Amino acid sequence: MRDVTLKQLRSLAATLDQGTIAAAAQVLHVTPPAVSQQLRLLERSTGLPLMERTGDGFRPTDAGRELAEATARIEAEVARCSRTLEAIASGSGGRVVFGAVSTAKYVAPQILASFWTSHADIEVRLEIGNREETIALLEHGDVDLVMMGRPPHELDLEITAIGDHPHVVIAPPGHLLTASMGIAVTELASHPFLIRERGSGTRQVFEELFQHRGIRAPGGMEMSSNETIKQAVIAGLGIAVISAHTIAAEIGDGRLVVLDIEGLPIMRRWQVVRRADRRTLPPASAMWDFLVEHAAEHFPALPTGAGAAPD
Repeated sequence: MRDVTLKQLRSLAATLDQGTIAAAAQVLHVTPPAVSQQLRLLERSTGLPLMERTGDGFRPTDAGRELAEATARIEAEVARCSRTLEAIASGSGGRVVFGAVSTAKYVAPQILASFWTSHADIEVRLEIGNREETIALLEHGDVDLVMMGRPPHELDLEITAIGDHPHVVIAPPGHLLTASMGIAVTELASHPFLIRERGSGTRQVFEELFQHRGIRAPGGMEMSSNETIKQAVIAGLGIAVISAHTIAAEIGDGRLVVLDIEGLPIMRRWQVVRRADRRTLPPASAMWDFLVEHAAEHFPALPTGAGAAPD
């Protein structure tokens, strides 16, 4: 069976459907000897008789019926695949693997939900990871697009900014600093901080907050996720530098407060990234265009009421 071809299977199906080799040849737009040749090759490959001649034409043997049914399934799958390829080529279907750093998980689902309203035929898989994990996916070609704040320099990438990404300092309601306005960064250095792991974009923002003012960044308890940091701040373990896009729910219900720090928020940019050395298929191109044009519409507003719990 390893040498069986689709042309042979189609010759069998057409002959059984039409009843004669001559009629099958007309349907297949070939000569009757060409059909006969394909049938002989197919029987040789299977080692079994596939048809029996009757007064009404040919009828299948058990083996021939099995092959005819398999051929129908194959033809259906080929047709489905053809439709999918046409959809991919037109940008109206296909599949995209969208990567996002962990901080982006607070906004990526809303962006994807909006994308699907106009691209319902495109299947999307969302891959969330820390910066190191996301760069590895990008490097190995396991994602089509990535949303991140600090793209790696070592890869050949196409990068486009899709919106502002503010960072703020948060504290629990009732913290000593919530009563102050225009707090100097030097004053923060004496308070315990909760910080992200080394290599993360949030950790870099934390360190730069102090370095740009010639102050050594204070030590603190290191944590590997924004969720853990938020819960630790709520519990009163310290204050933290964090993406403003991760705290909308906690600010809204009064569990966290944004401190009024001089010179903050620190504004970074969200970027959409793809490999410049690889071809982007139409579905991924459609998502790229959507992100560039519409992603910023889905970013949370910058929290207000710094220095006091919301009403």
